[in-house]
Amino acid sequence: MESLLKLTPEIALGIKRVFTDIDDTLTTEGKLIGEAYQALWKLKEAGVGVVPVTGRPAGWCDLIARQWPVEGIVGENGALAYYEKDGNLIRYYHPDVAKEDEQKKLAQVRDVILREVPGSRVSKDQFARLYDLAIDFCEESPDLGLEEAMRIAEIFRRMGAHAKISSIHVNGWFGNYDKLSMVKLFTNKRWGLNLDSHRYEFLFCGDSPNDEPMFSYFPYSCGVANICDFQDTMTSLPAYTSSLRGGHGFVELADVLLDARK
Repeated sequence: MESLLKLTPEIALGIKRVFTDIDDTLTTEGKLIGEAYQALWKLKEAGVGVVPVTGRPAGWCDLIARQWPVEGIVGENGALAYYEKDGNLIRYYHPDVAKEDEQKKLAQVRDVILREVPGSRVSKDQFARLYDLAIDFCEESPDLGLEEAMRIAEIFRRMGAHAKISSIHVNGWFGNYDKLSMVKLFTNKRWGLNLDSHRYEFLFCGDSPNDEPMFSYFPYSCGVANICDFQDTMTSLPAYTSSLRGGHGFVELADVLLDARK
């Protein structure tokens, strides 16, 4: 990872849109700080569109697509995407999301995890989810630590599900998709672009192992400083890293993109 200071003005000027994670990337200690939300508005006003790409649930995505200054949102680690068009909310679901009988298997997985991993619990945003199961390992206390999060992910995989570790949850699902596959579909549906041919016009910003498909795909990617907490467990790291953590790191990235446009 190179310092974000090495992202040149020429590269910054070529970035037309930013995909970004939310938790611990836009937020700081669980809160969306004012500076980060203001950065979203500044980017929008400068002509740089932002699309959050998150493990958060469908219910959150509905609100964010309507009320934040963004061009859309990808949620539940790639299961769905929402965006506004002509004042209407468009909902799009990945064609490979799990069928109903497969989704029912998540209840069985949940029971095994709660039984085998003491202190694990279903995330409190689960009621707003459509396709995945989120197990909280450190959003609320007790903090189980990364080792237990990896153990939870292994139980998901042992039972045939996909699993990704974020900075707060372990998300598991049945269905063949991830953040990157949905971002490609979203880019085509939203703007009529083939992302493979335009990926140098995009930058991705994230903070944790569930962002690895995005880090490995985009030539220009940035991890906020807390990505270093996970780097020993990751194989695909971002090209750049900010000096600050969480939302402050996102503001640092936004300033680089905005300064190039002054």
